[in-house]
This record gives sequence, C-alpha cells and structure tokens, in this order.
Amino acid sequence: MPSESTPDPTAPVEPLGVAVEHATTRVPLARPEQAVGEVRDGLADSSFESADAIAVLAASALVGLVPIERLLAAPADVRIADVMDADPPVVGPGEDQEVVAWKMVRHGETLAVVDDEGGFRGIVPSRRMLDVLLSEHDEDLARLGGYLASTKRARRASEEPVGRRIWHRLPWLLIGLAGAMASVAIVGAFEEELDRKVLLAFFIPGVVYMADAVGTQTETLLIRGLSVGVTVRGVVGRELMTGAAMGMILGAAFLLFAALAFGDGRVAVAVALALLASCSIATVVAMALPWSFQRLGIDPAFGSGPLATVIQDLLSIAVYFAIAVPIAT
Repeated sequence: MPSESTPDPTAPVEPLGVAVEHATTRVPLARPEQAVGEVRDGLADSSFESADAIAVLAASALVGLVPIERLLAAPADVRIADVMDADPPVVGPGEDQEVVAWKMVRHGETLAVVDDEGGFRGIVPSRRMLDVLLSEHDEDLARLGGYLASTKRARRASEEPVGRRIWHRLPWLLIGLAGAMASVAIVGAFEEELDRKVLLAFFIPGVVYMADAVGTQTETLLIRGLSVGVTVRGVVGRELMTGAAMGMILGAAFLLFAALAFGDGRVAVAVALALLASCSIATVVAMALPWSFQRLGIDPAFGSGPLATVIQDLLSIAVYFAIAVPIAT
C-alpha cells in the first residue's frame, strides 16, 4: 500500500509539542485480509522512517497494529487480521508530547495517532520520543532548580540586563502587592471587631498559612498529573474530599490548641471552622487555576502559583472574618 511522503527522516527532530507533529506515515501498511508472507515480502523493497510495527488499515481507518517481531515469527499463510493487535494503544493528534512519551513508556510498545473518526494519522517513532524525553527531562531539572522552562532560557534569564529582569518579575510582584493591599482593606474593615476581640487577630497568620499549604500541595499534585495525562475530572472528587479532611484535622488541632492556650471556646470554634472552610476553598482554587492556565495554553507551573497564593490569601482572610466575627464577638 502506498504511503504519504514526509521530510527527510535523517534530519534532526526537534520536540514540537503534540502527537501529530511527531507522527510519520512512512511506515509499513497492510490490509486485514493480506497474508503475512505477502506483507513480509513487501518490506524488502521499501524504505520506511519507522518499521517498529505494521499499521493495518481498512480504507483509511486504523484497525490494528502488528509488531515487527510478531510479523517475522508468524507463518506465511496466516492472515494479518489473525496476528494483529486489534486494540492497539493510540493517541489523538493534539495529545501533548509529554503525555505521548509517558504512554509509550507505560505500554512498552508503538503508539499510533488517530483522529476522532479513527482515521490513521501516523505512527510515533520511538526515537522521536527519546528526543522528547530528553527535552522534558532538561526542562524538569531546570524547573526544580528554579529556572524558567529550560537551561537555555535559564542562562538567558541569569545574564539579561536589569531592565529585562524587572520586566519579567514585576508583573507577578504587582499582583502580589495588589493582593496585599486588598488584604489590608479587608482586615481594616473589621477594625471595630478586632478592638472588641483582639484575640481574633492572633490566628489570622495561621489560618492563611495553612490554607496556602493545603492549596500548594493540591496544585503541585495536579500540575504533575496534567503533565502525564491525568485529567482534572480524574482527581477533583478525591482532592476535594482530601482538602476537606485536611481542614477538619487541622481545625480540630487548632481547636484544642486555642481552647487550652487562651481559654476561649468561642474563638477556638471559630478558628476551627475557618480552617475547615479556607482549606476546602484553597483546594478548589488550586485545581481551578492550573486547569484554566492549561486551557489557555499557558504553562501552569509558572503562572498559577503566584496568582493562587494571592487569591487563597484574600479568600482565607475574608472567610475567617465571615465565620469568626459572628461566633466570637
């Protein structure tokens, strides 16, 4: 069966982003009714970019894959339909390259790219996924080191002039400054209540910090999951329950501490309820922002963290006063 032409297979391949950009149609093709011997003989006079597997097509739809090892070992008179994998691992054309690499490693076999109608868009050669894995490894190491997205960008960032340094950092700092101003305004709005019950002010930092900590854990878990193909829908229920459970545990601990240390049961109950609510809300914010950033095509590892901190802090303060003032004053 003829195959579509593609660029020179010997040219270096740069990681491009999505599955279809790594796929090639210069692979062995077969029909389900063909004999193994016929397909095997056809390999001798052809040139392929990847011969790890034979793509079995019915019209233009992929119906199976035959690993080259299985083709070589099968009797010549057996039909391709009898030796093919009728349910091979496949990915969509727009699947992220890191997810494709992860699936290939997990399944340990060739991946095919098919569209929504099942149309064959190519096979992803394993050597291309090695390029992706190396690139993603470099990027992950750069992130762990506090760099931007790669070692090259990290070097540029460390050598750029003062003006560009300010330009890259100032927007996020301005967001944080706006959040700080807003938090001052919220606390100021409850000045009379704090004058009547100064003890309430003691617990604001603790509530804000614990909500941030719970949110950061959720955000880290979700960003890692998104990078390997886990969907928000797949973790949202369990993570919401986890956030609420953590809020209850932390609230109970604070309840005991506040009651024993300050002898005010009403304040202790208010702080405990505020922790439950703020930790639950922080979990929602920590899941919503990375998901939104990913939908917008923005790397969630960079932008969602600072923005989530600002939003979580403001909501935690607001929730704390909304709960504590009616109960404790």
